[in-house]
Amino acid sequence: MPISSEHLLAEATDWRMLGLLLSCPRSGWLQELDSLAATSEDQQLQQATAAARDEADESAYHTIFGPGGPAAAREVSYQRSSFTGRFLAELKEAYAAFAYESTIGEAPDHVATQADFVGYLRLKEAYARAQDNTEQAELTARTAQRIIMDHLALIAEPLVEILQNSGFRYLALAATALYQRVGPAPTLPAAEPPDYESLVPLDPCGIEADA
Repeated sequence: MPISSEHLLAEATDWRMLGLLLSCPRSGWLQELDSLAATSEDQQLQQATAAARDEADESAYHTIFGPGGPAAAREVSYQRSSFTGRFLAELKEAYAAFAYESTIGEAPDHVATQADFVGYLRLKEAYARAQDNTEQAELTARTAQRIIMDHLALIAEPLVEILQNSGFRYLALAATALYQRVGPAPTLPAAEPPDYESLVPLDPCGIEADA
């Protein structure tokens, strides 16, 4: 049974919150989190946002994720070096195929960027299903699942273990929420990438983009 558009929109909100919580605080960062938390039903993300009000700032973030910090936020740190070009190219291809332009302010393989992209895909899927565009919706759903299984799953488990002891409750809660959605890294080989050539681009309002 297809996921309802309402559920997909709620998931889009929660994934956007995860992307923000795991990114470096910036101007307007907390205000956007507060706005999203007001509509989210995820208590863990609400608690993370509340903790972020007291704990989050740029310098604190860099003590955790900056050079010499205990945690790595980019997938490149979890991949074997021989695959670096391949997985980065795949991520950039997926972003381009769905006209995703990150407002997170982090690298393409950063955990925050990838989480935000999943939220963006949930939004795209909701619009596609609302228009009864089954093919578009299924391709979008497959892409989101691939990002989760083949990319975020490599980061989530080691990240949650480190951030549990980081001293920053908001990061620990965000990492736990991410891991609960992603689970452990799969042991099976990665699947073939989706067929992006069949994608009909949609703008953020679900309208087909001009050719």
